[in-house]
Amino acid sequence: MVGFLSVRGGSVRRNRHSAYIVIGILRQYQGKGIGAGLFREMNTWVMNTEIVRLELTVMSHNQVALELYIKSGFVIEGTKRKSLVIDGQWVDEYYMSKILIKEKRIEDQI
Repeated sequence: MVGFLSVRGGSVRRNRHSAYIVIGILRQYQGKGIGAGLFREMNTWVMNTEIVRLELTVMSHNQVALELYIKSGFVIEGTKRKSLVIDGQWVDEYYMSKILIKEKRIEDQI
């Protein structure tokens, strides 16, 4: 296994339309289209669900991941300052989201 993508959806009525994504790809396999492929497969799957909002976080210095997420339609919503401590250093994270356009009306989802 060289990578994975996990989607965890909301579990109550008020957030079942959203899902949090975690993706990881071994460093030596990054930049080979694996992440883009995982996102394509996820997009195909998610279009047949009630999910309309996808969320993720990314370390602000991770330019490779940030470019993949932006290319995949995610936008930065904000910065989680001092979100992580890595090797004794504070690391900020960007909070990102992607809103999916679907034909269903919101009344059909409630």
